[in-house]
Amino acid sequence: MLVTLKQILNLCEARQCAAGSFNTPNLESVMAVIEAAEELDVPVIIQHAQVHEEIMPLCVIGPIMLDFARRAKVPVCVHLDHGETLEYICGALRMGFTSVMYDGSVLSFEENSANTKMAVSFAAQTGASVEAEIGSMGKRETGSGQADEKEDPDKIYTDPGQAKIFVEATGIDALACSFGTTHGVYLSKPKLDFSVVENVRSLTGIPVVMHGGSGVSEEDFRKAIRAGVRKINYYTYMALAGGDGVKAQIKEEAFDGPVMYHDVVSRGVREMKENCKEAMRIFAMR
Repeated sequence: MLVTLKQILNLCEARQCAAGSFNTPNLESVMAVIEAAEELDVPVIIQHAQVHEEIMPLCVIGPIMLDFARRAKVPVCVHLDHGETLEYICGALRMGFTSVMYDGSVLSFEENSANTKMAVSFAAQTGASVEAEIGSMGKRETGSGQADEKEDPDKIYTDPGQAKIFVEATGIDALACSFGTTHGVYLSKPKLDFSVVENVRSLTGIPVVMHGGSGVSEEDFRKAIRAGVRKINYYTYMALAGGDGVKAQIKEEAFDGPVMYHDVVSRGVREMKENCKEAMRIFAMR
C-alpha cells in the first residue's frame, strides 16, 4: 500500500521506533526490500537518490517502485532521496512519489531555506511529504566512497538552534540531522553525538532522519532511535551483501559449468533481503 512519509513517521512515533529507508536503484533491490518488509510486517521506505541517475534513470525505476509499493502488503513510501534540483524533485512528484527530499546542504542557510520552502509548496500540490537537510554527511550517496576518519566532525554537525529556525521557515515534515555519521564505508567506528538529535527533536518537534547508517553498531542505532530518529537511510551494506553473494555464487560454481545470470541475480536478491531484514529488526526495536 502506497503511503506518505509523514504517515509512516507518525506510525513510528507511536511505536517509538524507526523506519528503514532503502535506496533501490534497480529492480533487484526493490524486490529485496519489499519482500523483507512483508516478511517482517513492517512499514518501509524505498527511495531513489538523484546521484543514482547515473546507475538507473528515475524515469525507468520510478514507475517500478510505485507499482511495487501499491501492491505491497505493508505501508510503503516512495521517496526521492537527496534531490539536488527543484526540477528533479518536480519530476518525481509528477510521477507520483509520495515524499521528496530537497538537499541544499551545500548552499548558504538562506538559499537552502528558500529552495526548501519552494519544494514544500510543490509537494503540497500532490499531498507528498518533504524532508530536508542542514549540516552535511559528506560523500555522495553511491555507497562507493569511504568515510574519512580524519574529517573534522565539528564542521558538519547540525546546529539545533539553526534547525529550529529552518523548520519554522520551511514547514518540512522531517529533518536530516548530521550528528557524526557520513555516507559510504567506514574506515573507523563513527563517533556519534546523540545530544544533537535530542536537541533538534526538542526544539523543532519533528522527526529526525539519520543518513549514513553504514558502520553504526546495533547499540548506537537503538540509542539514536531513543533520541528521536524515526527514519534511517540504509544502502551501502545492503549492496555489499548482494555483491558478496554474487561473488560466492561464482566461486561455488568454480567455472566448472555455465554461470547463469538469472541464478546470480537470484543469489544477490536473497542476500540483500536477509541484510535488509536484519536492519529492519533493529530499526523496529525488536
